[in-house]
Amino acid sequence: MSLDKIVVLGQTALELGLVNALTVLALFLSYSMLDVCDLSTDGCFTLGSAVGALVAIAGYPWLSLPAAMLAGALSGLLTATLQTRMGVQSLLAGIVVNTGLYSVNMALTGNKPTLNMNKTPTVFVFAKDFLKGTPFSGQHVLFVLLIAVALAVVFLWRFLRTKLGLAIRATGSNADMVRSSSINPTFTTTVGLCVSNMLTALSGCLMAQQQKGYDVNKGSGMVTVALASLLIGGVIFGKHRSIPLRLIGAVLGAFIFRLVYTLALRFNMPAFMLKAVSSLIVILALSGSYFKGQLPYIMKRLKGRGGSGRAEA
Repeated sequence: MSLDKIVVLGQTALELGLVNALTVLALFLSYSMLDVCDLSTDGCFTLGSAVGALVAIAGYPWLSLPAAMLAGALSGLLTATLQTRMGVQSLLAGIVVNTGLYSVNMALTGNKPTLNMNKTPTVFVFAKDFLKGTPFSGQHVLFVLLIAVALAVVFLWRFLRTKLGLAIRATGSNADMVRSSSINPTFTTTVGLCVSNMLTALSGCLMAQQQKGYDVNKGSGMVTVALASLLIGGVIFGKHRSIPLRLIGAVLGAFIFRLVYTLALRFNMPAFMLKAVSSLIVILALSGSYFKGQLPYIMKRLKGRGGSGRAEA
C-alpha cells in the first residue's frame, strides 16, 4: 500500500470519526456521567439528519445546525419524560422513542426514505469557499468537523464544571443522595438527556451534509458504534482520569473505531460483517475489565494445578 493511499485512508477515517465523535460525546454525557443507557440514539441521529437535510435544501444550511439540535433536544425531552414522569424504565423509554422516531422521520421527509443533496449548498460548501486560496483549501470538511468537535469538547468540559453539570454527575452517581440534597433528579436527568440528544442530532445533521444525502437507515446501529468508541476511549485514558482527558479519549476512540472499519473495508471484508465487528469490539471492551480482574485468580488456579501435578509425580 502506497503512502498516498495510507494518507487517504487515514483522512477518511478521521473525517468519519469526527462526525461520529459528536454522538460518542453525547453518549459520554448520558451513559458515563448520567448513567442512563439511551437507546433512542439511532432514531435521534436520523432525526438530526432529516431536519438538517430539509433545512439545508430549503436554502438555510447554517440554520440547519441549530434546527437539528432543537429537534434532538425535543427527542431527549420525550425520552426523559417517559423515564422520570411516566415511570417507564430507561431502556424501554429509549426503545419506544427510537421506534416512534422512524415514523417521525418518514413523515418529515414526505414518506421518502432518501433525500439527494448533491446540488444543495451546505456548511462544507461555504467552508470550501472560505478556505479558497489558502493552504487548507482542500481540507474544508476536516476544518468544519474539527471546529464542531472542539467546540463540543470545550462545551461539555465547561458545562460539567457548572453547578448544573455537577448535579448531573451526582445524579448519575447516586440519585437518592441528590434527592436528599434538595436537587431534583428529574430536572437534571431531563437536561442531561436533552443536551446529549442535541449533540447526537448535530452529528446526524453534519453527516447528511458531508455525504450529500439523507437515508432513513443511516442511524441504524449508531448506538453500538458510539458505545464501542466510548469504551475504546476509556481504555486509552482510563475511567478515573480528568474530564478533559476522558472527552479527548472519546474522540480518539471514535477515530480508532472508524480506522478499524476503514481497514476492514480496504481488505475486502463484506459490508454486512461490519456490524458484527462493532458488536465484537463492544463485547471485548465490556468483558476486558472483567477478565482483567479475574486474571490473578486464573493464574493462581493454574499454579495450583501445576503444583498438584508435580506432587503426584
